Amino acid sequence: MSWFKREENEIVNDQERTVRTEGLWVRCPDCNQVIFKADLEANLNVCPKCEYHFRIGARERIEALLEPGYELVDLDLRSTDPLEFTDLKPYKKRLHEAQKKTGLNDAIVNAIGHLGAQPVVLSVMEYSFIGGSMGAVVGETIARAVDRSLETRHPLIIVSASGGARMMEGIASLMQLAKVSAGLARLDEEEIPYISIMTDPTTGGVTASFAMLGDLNIAEPGALIGFAGPRVIEQTIRQKLPEGFQRSEFLLEHGFLDAIVGRKDMKQYLHQSLAWMTGLKEVHSGNTA
Repeated sequence: MSWFKREENEIVNDQERTVRTEGLWVRCPDCNQVIFKADLEANLNVCPKCEYHFRIGARERIEALLEPGYELVDLDLRSTDPLEFTDLKPYKKRLHEAQKKTGLNDAIVNAIGHLGAQPVVLSVMEYSFIGGSMGAVVGETIARAVDRSLETRHPLIIVSASGGARMMEGIASLMQLAKVSAGLARLDEEEIPYISIMTDPTTGGVTASFAMLGDLNIAEPGALIGFAGPRVIEQTIRQKLPEGFQRSEFLLEHGFLDAIVGRKDMKQYLHQSLAWMTGLKEVHSGNTA
C-alpha cells in the first residue's frame, strides 16, 4: 500500500509550486475568463476576451499615454487634517495608510511631456488613494496643472477616477469644485484645449465640476459616471433605474459624452484630436501606436 504514502519532499514541492503560481492569474469579473497576469498587463489591463477594462493606477496611465522622458511634477503637496476628522479611524491615519499603500502624497499625479509630437500637461487621478477623493491637495494640484497649461499654452488632459469630494475635509474639499472650474474657464478664454477622460468610476463632485467641462469629454468603455450613486437614486425616487444606467455607453447615447474610446486606442485618439484642435500637422504614427 506504499502508493498511498506521500513523501515529505513531495509535499514541500507542492507547496513551493503553489507559492510560485499564486497571483499569476486573474479572473475577469465580467466574463469569468481566467487570464495570465503578464498577458493582461501586456494588453494594458484589458480583458482579451470581452474587452473589460480593469482599473489601473495613475503611474500606469501616464506611462501608457506619454512618450518616454516625461517629468512628474507637483508631487510635494500633502493633505492636512483641518477638521481633525474621525469616523471609523482618524483621517490622519487614513492618509498615512494611503500614502504607504500607493507611494503617493495624495490621489493625483501631474506630468508634463509629449503625446506623440504634441507637448501636453497631464493630470491623472489615483483611485486607490482613499477612493480618488478630491480634497484640497487634489484641487490645488489640478489648479497648478491649469496654470502650467496657461503659461506654456500646451493642451491640458485630465484623467478622472474618483468617488467625489473628500468628506474628511468638509467645505475645504467642496471649494475645489469652484476653484478648478474657474481655472478651466480661463483656459477656455485663452482657447487652450482641455480634454477630459473619465474612467471607472467618475462620480460625485468630480463629475459635477472638471470631469464634464472638457472641450472634448470622452470615457473608457463600461465606466461608471454620475453624481449620486445608482442605489441612492433608486432609494430617493423609489423606481428601478434602466439597464446600464450611468455607464459610459448610456451617457453617450443620451448626449453626455462626445466619445467612448478603448484604452488601446486612447493614445492615438488623443493625438489625432489634439492635432485637429491645435492645427499640429506633424504626426508621427510610430509615436502614437
